[in-house]
Amino acid sequence: MPELAEVEFYRRQWDVGLDAKVLQIALHPRKRIFRGTNTRSLVRHLTGTKLLRSTARGKQMLFEFSGENWLGLHLGMTGKLRVEPPAFRAAKHDHLVLRQARRSLVFTDSRQFGRVRFHHGALHPEWWPAELPQIGERTFTRSYFDRFLDRHRRAPIKAVLLLQSGFPGIGNWMADEILWRAKVAPARQTAVLSNAERAALLREVRFVARESIRTIGAEFSDPPRTWLIHQRWKRGGLCPRDKRKLRRATIGGRTTAWCTRCQR
Repeated sequence: MPELAEVEFYRRQWDVGLDAKVLQIALHPRKRIFRGTNTRSLVRHLTGTKLLRSTARGKQMLFEFSGENWLGLHLGMTGKLRVEPPAFRAAKHDHLVLRQARRSLVFTDSRQFGRVRFHHGALHPEWWPAELPQIGERTFTRSYFDRFLDRHRRAPIKAVLLLQSGFPGIGNWMADEILWRAKVAPARQTAVLSNAERAALLREVRFVARESIRTIGAEFSDPPRTWLIHQRWKRGGLCPRDKRKLRRATIGGRTTAWCTRCQR
């Protein structure tokens, strides 16, 4: 599933269409990704508008158009944004196409776990998490971090890192990366983490988020070869630090990889 950095990469794909008018819209209105969305209103209000700006918060993207129109996208597991020629003909899984004079902005999702939302109004949509502190912002402080962990004291730390209400955009591979770098075992109960371990976790949350956006988010390039991500998917993958074989288990409902020596 796309995480913080992948979402940022796909958001930027549509930025080539900034300040250009949407001339026509093609969509598959009965598909699951439009659940809860009035597609007729979407087409009526967005046609003829200009794409003004875009932003991402966690795993969600928001595109603002002229005339007080807002388009929200969630990629789900297989969603992608791309740019095609203006005469592009939508295929089976291309569920939303915004046609401009020089290009077509396409949202494709083969498994339809993603979502398209639309809002017409002067203010941000109610479903947009505008007030939720984002990793990297000044509001994502140590006190905020501690309070969130304290609310989930009985849960394993891996499961807590996956909660989007506290760590927007952090998914499975990023959580494993953070825990490995902080040398914290994923099954550790949040309540027993020491002050030093919490400090290490916060430091690595910020580092992994920042560096993954710099690499994956910019050009979809790979993080440094010293990162755990390059070994965690491999059969017989090894810890990049001590070359010990990684252990795997299901924690927080997700497949988790860690080093039993580094993360005691």
